[in-house]
Order: sequence, then structure tokens, then C-alpha cells
Amino acid sequence: MARLEGKVVLVTGAAQGLGNGVARRLAEEGARLVLTDIKEDAGLQAAEDLRSRFIRQDVASESDWQRIIADIARTEGSLHVLVNNAGIEGDPAAAKDPEHAPIEDWNQVFKVNGGGVFLACKHSIPLLARSGGGSIINFSSVASLVPTPFLTAYGAAKAAVEHLSRSVALYCARAGYRIRCNSIHPGQVQTPMFDALFDRLSAQAGLSRAAFVQGFLANIPLGSFQEPRDIANAVLFLASDESRYITGQALVVDGGFTLAN
Repeated sequence: MARLEGKVVLVTGAAQGLGNGVARRLAEEGARLVLTDIKEDAGLQAAEDLRSRFIRQDVASESDWQRIIADIARTEGSLHVLVNNAGIEGDPAAAKDPEHAPIEDWNQVFKVNGGGVFLACKHSIPLLARSGGGSIINFSSVASLVPTPFLTAYGAAKAAVEHLSRSVALYCARAGYRIRCNSIHPGQVQTPMFDALFDRLSAQAGLSRAAFVQGFLANIPLGSFQEPRDIANAVLFLASDESRYITGQALVVDGGFTLAN
């Protein structure tokens, strides 16, 4: 129960859903957490529950990243693990297919899901290096590994995260920073964002939500959706010293979905 004892860990998008589940699992292993999210009320509640600190943040804002890292350096003195979880699907009312998706929605998805991860790495690397090295864990998705015409921008942005992670890994290794960087690729995880997506897709398909869910489950060889803890355990491994010689890799946690699709 102390695999992250003494490590300062920053988790973005930690107010609810998958980010909150990850933060809870890392807290169980002794992490000194700093939580960020654009949702301030929920973030403050999460920090109270986990006896950690919360800082409001828009991950797509460079000035916010400069402020967050300066705050961590001043208050915590170091940073050992960065978990870039924050992300968006885009405007639920906007078309998502390659023919009809508006460029404004595409740009916003890339700004948050791609640009936010780039800014996180850019501004965290110096503090991670000064702290003796550490682990960057960037949230991609199985959407980066299979075609996603129903979520075109999201899938493309998550693919960019995977490629960026490999570039960061090689850069940090060659610089001698002792910073590892890996991407993690969740499948279908039961979160508020997941529920909203399935509501929309089932309506578009003209199916009841239950029928749509059963059809989707048939494409997952292990036969069930993931829980946040399933992903959190993989994040824990990448954050801990147990993965100290793993960098530039894509860890897929999807119940075998990408094997069958």
C-alpha cells in the first residue's frame, strides 16, 4: 500500500469520472496528489475526499500550465508523476463524421486533447528532471487504434497523443532526464462521458440504449466494459518504480476490443 510513497503526483481532469478514479487509486498507494480540473466545485470536493490539493486549470491554456507548475515547485518542491487525463469529446450537438464535422469542433478537440498534453509535457519536463526524473502518463484511447468515423476529431487527437508520447520518451531519454513517458489506451470505461456518448450513439442508430449496449458488448472479447479502477491499476504500474525501464510504449486496457475490431 505504499508503492508511491513520497511521490508528488499531478492528475488532470480529476474532478470526476476516470481521472477521479485514477486519483483515488494512486492515493491508496501513498501519492501526494495535486488535482486539477476546469470544474472547480467538483474538484474541490474531490480534493477534500482525498485529502489533497486542488487547483483549477484549463489544460489548453499555456499560462495555466505555467502557473500550475510554478505552484507545485513552490509548494511541493518536486514533481515525480504527471497523469494527463483531461480530455473532451467535443460539442455533443456537433456532427462528428468526416463529411459534416465543423472545423470549430475539430480545433477545440485538438486544442484540449492534443495541445493540452503537449503543454503539460513541455512545462512539466524541467521540474520532473530537477526532481530526479519520473513518469509521464498520457491518456490516449482505443479510438487512436481503430477507425472512429463517429468521433473523427477525438480519434485523430488521441492518435496524436500516442505519437507525442513516443517523441517525449525519446527526447527525455537522450537528454538524460530519467523521465519515462508512455501512453495508456482505455477501452469503454463506465464514466459520465461514456454514458453521454452511448446515449447519443444509440439515438443516432435508432436503437434503445440497452440494445445498443448489448451490441457493443458483443465486440469486447472479455465481455464487459471497464471500470475506472481497471485503468487506474495500469496507471499505478506506469507511475511506480516497477515500470522504471518502460518508456515510449502504448499500454492498451480494453478487454480485447482492438483484437476483434
